[in-house]
Amino acid sequence: MEVTVGTDLKEALKQHFGFNKFKGEQEAIIKSVLDGNDTFVIMPTGGGKSLCYQLPALLSEGTAIVVSPLIALMKNQVDALRGFSSERGVAHFLNSSLTKTEADRVRTDIKDGVTKLLYVAPESLNKQENIDFFRDVNISLVAIDEAHCISEWGHDFRPEYRKLRPMIEAIGDVPVMALTATATPKVQQDIQKNLGMTEAQVFKSSFNRDNLYYEVRPKTKNVARDMIKFIKQHEGKSGIVYCLSRKKVEEMAETLQVNGIKALPYHAGLDASTRAKHQDAFLMEEADVICATIAFGMGIDKPDVRFVIHHDIPKSLEGYYQETGRAGRDGGEGNCIAFYSYDDIIKLEKFMQGKPISEQEIGKQLLGEVVSYVESSVCRRKFILHYFGEEFDAKECDDHCDNCKHPKKQEEAQEQLALVIQTVLDIKEKFKIKHVVNILVGVNSSQIKSYKHDTLPAFGKGADRGDRYWQSLLRQAIINGFLEKDIENYGLLKVTESGHAYLANPTPFKMTIDHDYEAATEAEDAIPTGAMKGGGAADDTLLKMLKDLRKDISKEEGLPPFVIFQDPSLEDMAFRYPITMDELTDITGVGAGKARKYGEPFLELIQQYVEENEIEREQDLVVKTVVKKSSNKVYIIQSIDRKLDLEDIADAKGLSMDELLTEIEHIVSSGTKVNIDYYIDEVVDEDKQDDIYEYFQEEAETDSLEAAMEELGDDNYSEEEVRLMRIKFISEFGH
Repeated sequence: MEVTVGTDLKEALKQHFGFNKFKGEQEAIIKSVLDGNDTFVIMPTGGGKSLCYQLPALLSEGTAIVVSPLIALMKNQVDALRGFSSERGVAHFLNSSLTKTEADRVRTDIKDGVTKLLYVAPESLNKQENIDFFRDVNISLVAIDEAHCISEWGHDFRPEYRKLRPMIEAIGDVPVMALTATATPKVQQDIQKNLGMTEAQVFKSSFNRDNLYYEVRPKTKNVARDMIKFIKQHEGKSGIVYCLSRKKVEEMAETLQVNGIKALPYHAGLDASTRAKHQDAFLMEEADVICATIAFGMGIDKPDVRFVIHHDIPKSLEGYYQETGRAGRDGGEGNCIAFYSYDDIIKLEKFMQGKPISEQEIGKQLLGEVVSYVESSVCRRKFILHYFGEEFDAKECDDHCDNCKHPKKQEEAQEQLALVIQTVLDIKEKFKIKHVVNILVGVNSSQIKSYKHDTLPAFGKGADRGDRYWQSLLRQAIINGFLEKDIENYGLLKVTESGHAYLANPTPFKMTIDHDYEAATEAEDAIPTGAMKGGGAADDTLLKMLKDLRKDISKEEGLPPFVIFQDPSLEDMAFRYPITMDELTDITGVGAGKARKYGEPFLELIQQYVEENEIEREQDLVVKTVVKKSSNKVYIIQSIDRKLDLEDIADAKGLSMDELLTEIEHIVSSGTKVNIDYYIDEVVDEDKQDDIYEYFQEEAETDSLEAAMEELGDDNYSEEEVRLMRIKFISEFGH
């Protein structure tokens, strides 16, 4: 590598980028590259990776090729470099978005020695015409950004990345630089091996971003409200919301927009010009929030992102770490909030079906680490850093994660930890966490029996504590270094030296009780939309008064109370205090018809209660919903009016019968009348119709399906029959 300026790197840094000093190991890395060494850089997001190849490229003869997977990232970096130079051609990108004329201009600038950095996608590097071109020009170095894409164990594996080494060799003998913000020891090894750079100079910075605050919250049906409340508390600040699917990205952006938040969607399904427009709007602060897909990533180098919200949990901790790393790159405030429901994990597991078995195994292990992280009650920073092979004392977290800020309950587990370690040894260190847990709780599975593990002393010894307890203890044993996962062998548990020492001389060990997010989700899902208020719920006093009023009206009308308003509707009223008819129709399960028919006395009661108790209503927290363009409601109502078979309606909309009935239940409970007698008469025996109808009219205290099945006897009636009759009853009497 020929270097034009080899004197003072600090002077060059000031000249080209305006900085007075290097960050961390930047200077040592740059010297390694300028000396012609293969160099491997593992540096967290915000650590200044880009400068590690940009400055050597500017100081060297020829053009540096930078391999990058994201068009957005290329554009962003090229724009930034052009901003530092008077020569527009100093940086270019070469990818499928360019016209032939634009691509020819890029090649001309490279031949003329104007271009110092050329950003290419791996697919572009794979084209023979490009390899031939690069072979005939002076290439100073090849920098492979986002190098974790090489590894199947990385969070964003791309097969074309694994073909890079032969392409680089075809170009000529040039120094290679690999850079990534997320590499576990396994991924690091995989990258070096694949790129043939096992002798490279390795620079690994700490993964600790001490300005970031990590928090996991239960994901309930109120998640949009919770997100809007959080974003409005950080009004005017830049943030990113990550969602699992393009559809959810679009929906979330719309929901934020109608609630007064300047938000835009960003995903691979948008055309290139729209993506660029939305990216620029975010960078220029014309939009405060970008909603993006987890899989697509963003590559936006914006230093003052103040929060990153995960609406859906990502597929790996590497992905999560990189995405949260977009917050607080300038060292300022950075809040990382993840909403978690185990349903997300089930969805991600379903996405893996149909993939090769080895890929599924890797995917499940990576997902398992995500579950461990979100459900863990230990310091989140300690957990993340341990995952990346770095030790961290939780005392240094300084309340920068929810688990340290609000410590969970601890209990002594000396005896249990010794039992766990001994069990791992008893099964010859050849099984995963789940198998160990099954032994401890006494699960008589075929696998346990085939290995005769039901004869072990530990079998069933921990049955009184349950799966969750032992999973938590095993995680904490790993984090504390008593056990380790053998990644090479799909996560088999091994006992470490510390584990052997502990078993020989057990000492007191405090384990932290993990948070049960599933239970929290179920509990909060019982609260209606809007019923979350600083961790609290509905106003209990008002709720009791509303229920008493409903009971009085139901007696006057001779109807079960749930026909007037269902419990979730009353709970929502007791949180949001509606005092006008418009506000009442925004309550869960209350349509315009039902509001007109029954609403007046409820509004009067609430208004009087609000005045007497001087309650300040939080109407700014009322989330406006977007009417879904693809909503099935109109189609279903029109189809029922035409007396179409319900199964045909379900098929037409790609719904199961269960899903269709749920849609119809929502329609009737919010105040729209439908007549499905024509279908009921076809599928439900007349005597059964009378019995079920009579139950709801005379006996039912609630509209609970479980209560109805128990009372009627599930041997005689199917759930579908009861649901159909419940729809008929509520439709006839509730409107």
